[in-house]
Amino acid sequence: MKNRKTPIMLLALLAIFFFRFIPAPTGLSADGMQVVGIFLGTLMLWIFVGIDWPSLLCLAALTLVPTLNPAQVFASSFGNETFTFLLFTFMLTYALSQTSIIKRVALAFITSKWAQKGAWQLTLLFLLSVLFIGLFISPTVLFFIMLPILEEIYEILGLKKGSNFASMLMIGLVISCSLSSGMTPIAHVFPVIALGVFESIANVTISYAGYMAFAIPAGLLIFLFMLLVFRFILKPDTQQFKQLDKTDFKQMTFAQVTKREKIILTVFVLVILLWILPGIISPILPNVAALIDSFGTAVPPLAGVVILAMIQVEGKPLLVINEAITKGVSWPSLIMAASTLAIGSALTNENIGLITYVSEAMKPIAQGLAPLLIIGLFITWATIESNIGSHMVTSQVVTSVAVPIALSSNAIEAASLAAVIGLVASIGSATPPSMPYVAIAGSSGWTNTIQMLKYGMLVALGTLVIALFVAYPLANLFINV
Repeated sequence: MKNRKTPIMLLALLAIFFFRFIPAPTGLSADGMQVVGIFLGTLMLWIFVGIDWPSLLCLAALTLVPTLNPAQVFASSFGNETFTFLLFTFMLTYALSQTSIIKRVALAFITSKWAQKGAWQLTLLFLLSVLFIGLFISPTVLFFIMLPILEEIYEILGLKKGSNFASMLMIGLVISCSLSSGMTPIAHVFPVIALGVFESIANVTISYAGYMAFAIPAGLLIFLFMLLVFRFILKPDTQQFKQLDKTDFKQMTFAQVTKREKIILTVFVLVILLWILPGIISPILPNVAALIDSFGTAVPPLAGVVILAMIQVEGKPLLVINEAITKGVSWPSLIMAASTLAIGSALTNENIGLITYVSEAMKPIAQGLAPLLIIGLFITWATIESNIGSHMVTSQVVTSVAVPIALSSNAIEAASLAAVIGLVASIGSATPPSMPYVAIAGSSGWTNTIQMLKYGMLVALGTLVIALFVAYPLANLFINV
C-alpha cells in the first residue's frame, strides 16, 4: 500500500510546491497557478493518502502564496464561522448522544412496520426522511441532526466500519442533504444566489413557486437514480437485515426519560429552532426573523453549549467541556473542514483572479455553440464544479457567465437555465471541498473519500442528464418571466 501511495504523494507534492513555476496561460497569474496546484495536490492526498497531515499541509502551503498571508489563511479556516459552527455542533450533539433520546429515535425508524420489511425499506425510509426535512432547513444543519441518529442505527444493527451497507447509508445521507438544498429555495442559499444573479442581470424575479415546481420533481428523479446506483452498482450485503423484527430489540428497554435528558433535549430543540425559524416566520415577522438570522449558524450551538455547561443536575453539569472537546469532537474532520474553507477562499480571492479568468475563458467558448450545447455546457460546468469546489461559488460564477450569454440568444430561456444551475450547484457531494459535511463523512470511518468520490460522481452523472433533459424542459413550463 505504501509503495502504491508513494508516486501519488510525490506527484501531489510537486503540484503543491512547483505548480507556480509552470508558465501561466494569458490572464492567469503565478499566484493563481500556485493555488490551483495546492488544490489539485491536496485533493490527490485527501483521496488516496489521508486527511490529517494533508489538511495541515494545505494550510501551510497557502501561507506561502504571496497574495495571501498567514493571517488571511487562518482567518478563512479556523476563524471561519463554519469552523466554529462545526466545533460547537459536535459538542452539542455529544451531549445529546449521552442520553437515550437518539437511540429511541433510531429505534423508531428501525422498528417501524415499513423498515421491518427489509434493509432496502429501512434505507428508503431513512433517506426519504432526510430529503423531506431538508426541504426546509440548511443542509449542514440537517446533516448534524441526522448523523447521531444514523450512528445509533449502526450501533443497534451491529454494523461495523468497513461494511458497504453502512457506507451506503452515510453516502446516502450526504447526497440527500445536498439534494434537498437544491429542491427548494427555502433556507437554502445556493439556489437563491442563482435566482438573485438572474434578477440582478435581467431585472426580472423568478418566483419560488415556479422554481419548486420543476426542482422538486427533478430532485425526486435524482433521488431515485441515487437509489438505483446503490442497488445495482454499490450492491451492499443486506442478507443479515432481511428478517428484521421488533423481537430483535426486546432487550433494548429504556427507563423513563430523566430530568437531565429532558433539559438536554430542550436545549437542542431550541438551537434547531434558532436555525430554522427565520425561514419560517420571515413572511409574517420579518424583524424577528432578521434578528434571529443575524446570529448566524455558530451562535445558537455556542449558546447551547454554554447553557448545558452551566446547568447542573444532581451536582454534575449537563455537559463537561473538557470531555466534549476530547470525546465529542472529531478533530481530523474539523481540521480537514478548515483546510477546505481556506482553499475555497483562496480559489475565489479577487486578487488571485481565478474566477475572473475562468469566466472570461468560458464566454467565447459558449458563444460559438448551438443552443442545446450551450445549455449542456453550463449544466456540465455547474455539475462538475459543485462536486470539486464550493456550491456557493459554483452558483455565483456559473450563473453570472451563463445568464448574459443566454439572454443574447433567442433559443435559450435564461431564467430556466439560471434556475437549473441553482439546482445542480447545490447537489455536488463527491469531494471534501464541495461541502464541510462531505469532509466529515469521508473521515468518519463509515465511508471514505474514495467511496464518496466514486458514488458522488456517479450521482453527478445522473444529475447532469436529468438536469439537461428533464429539469430544463420542466423549468420552461413552470417559470414564467
